[in-house]
Amino acid sequence: MANRRFELFEYRRVLVRRRQGDSDRDIARGGLMGRKKLTSVRREAQTRGWLDPAQPLPDDTVIAGVFGRTPHLPSTCMSTVEPFREQIRSWLAAGVQGTTIHAALRRNHGYTGGYSAVRRMVGHLAAERGVAATTILEFAPADAVQVDFGAGPVLSVEGIEVRTWIFVMTLCWSRHQYAEIVLDQTVETWLACHRRAFAWFGSRPARVIIDVSRQ
Repeated sequence: MANRRFELFEYRRVLVRRRQGDSDRDIARGGLMGRKKLTSVRREAQTRGWLDPAQPLPDDTVIAGVFGRTPHLPSTCMSTVEPFREQIRSWLAAGVQGTTIHAALRRNHGYTGGYSAVRRMVGHLAAERGVAATTILEFAPADAVQVDFGAGPVLSVEGIEVRTWIFVMTLCWSRHQYAEIVLDQTVETWLACHRRAFAWFGSRPARVIIDVSRQ
């Protein structure tokens, strides 16, 4: 990863996560950027006051000037995924992941572009949402999992629109995740998703925390 060229939105995403309280280790674990590069970015951001949540994030031109990257393309060079911006924004608000969004666009909206364009759009939209007030929680290994049941993409089956939901279980300590797309939110499905998630992880936690923020 040391020789990889980082996109501008990746620097912005690192700034957002640092302002939310995530450590270099947390960010590196997600594969966004390596520890050595993160240390360099953090130090530069600290000297410029960019990690203070009370201050606005710098615009793309300023970030590009500091980290030597070209700002996003002008509007005349519109991204192939731009026509789906609001749909993607809605999916992100519901907790749908980038890979699922890309698949849904190709399957249901005739999108022919690559995943990289979707990933860039997801990064831009995530940065636009800003930084909400957060509380850092500490968990021990095997202490707890967080469970979320959010809206998924609408599928087209033989010309009929089928609504889906996405069950996501996240280990609070390691942040490893299990995700599953289902067709209903019945109690039977809810419990079955838990059983399959525990089987996939190979164990079960001491407690389950249900995310009710989008219920």
